[in-house]
Amino acid sequence: MRLAVLGAGYAGLTLARKLERTVPDDVEILVVEKTGRHLVQHEVHRAIRRPSLADDIVVELGDVLDRAEVRQAEVTDVDPDANVVSLDSGATIEYDYAGVCLGAETAFYGLPGVEERATPLKTLDDADRIRADFLDALDAGRPEEPSRVVVGGAGLSGVQVAGELAAFAREEGERESVTVTLLEQLDEVAPAFPANFQSAVREQLAARDVEIRTGTAVSSADDDAIELETGEKLDYDQFVWTGGIRGPDALGGERPQVKNTLRLGDGTFVVGDAARVVDADGEPVPASAQAAVREARAVAGNIASLVEYDREGGDMFEPRLDPFAFDSPGWLVSIGDGAVAQVGPTVLTGKAAKALKTTVGAGYLSSVGAIRNAADLVGEELGYEK
Repeated sequence: MRLAVLGAGYAGLTLARKLERTVPDDVEILVVEKTGRHLVQHEVHRAIRRPSLADDIVVELGDVLDRAEVRQAEVTDVDPDANVVSLDSGATIEYDYAGVCLGAETAFYGLPGVEERATPLKTLDDADRIRADFLDALDAGRPEEPSRVVVGGAGLSGVQVAGELAAFAREEGERESVTVTLLEQLDEVAPAFPANFQSAVREQLAARDVEIRTGTAVSSADDDAIELETGEKLDYDQFVWTGGIRGPDALGGERPQVKNTLRLGDGTFVVGDAARVVDADGEPVPASAQAAVREARAVAGNIASLVEYDREGGDMFEPRLDPFAFDSPGWLVSIGDGAVAQVGPTVLTGKAAKALKTTVGAGYLSSVGAIRNAADLVGEELGYEK
């Protein structure tokens, strides 16, 4: 029997590690990941200002998986009816059960010129490019005519990038040489989150001199300017895009909607950002790291139940799968050297929020077996030498 885990982001790594502990040893577990590594995505923005952080937020899969086989390859297609995966090499993989954990790609929505000119933030290479372009913008700017850096999209990723760039400018002593502008087509920053969280995020951004323009949608971009839906043109020196997500190419760019078992076909589950999940309470689940981890744990339990049922002959009714219910304990976002945290109804900023974010980041790395990475991440956060 073969279990396939496609992708090793938050959902994939969590699912693979949980399956290692819950299915019999003679059940094959195959992890397919195009990089062969796990990237702590929610910390990537910090590598813009701190390139050395890359070593702390990349985890080699062989170091944290006990018996799963890791195949470094790109998944190009998933057929949930046939239980077959196609790879970029032309090879195919058959499976009994699979978790599609391929994450999401940046959505540019067909806006003319935007994909060609804006840099997304999904990888460390993206962070390197944003850093280099920002340093160029700082060099070109001067107090009487500052450069303009535009971040499109004020979800948590956009908020973190804008905050990081503003802090970077201050650190370089070039606060007056650049304007960081954050655009959001909806009426608030962090639009998917509670109002008190939104207000705290806005205050923290403003305190770091980020120019916030909500209710402002992008319609196109050329080499010199971004055109807004109002017809206004916004000159820019650097353009970063965090304006939305789409499904992985292996799913045709779609994020299929799955019900609370996350099942897509008899043997296939879609986990994490690759799916639009509706939970046991009928509520849509946000695309986030904490949701992906929790979904993966639930799916691992259900796959283990199905494996046991199949090994016993499968001649009775299939086991009832446990529904997934999402109940977030809170939310965290870093903004430059600060942070905003929501725990229940309470919103924290300042040292308390930053300490909580450090603890959560290190705790996650420890939970996937990357103890050294966790220690180094804490050192980076607190300014200790390695």
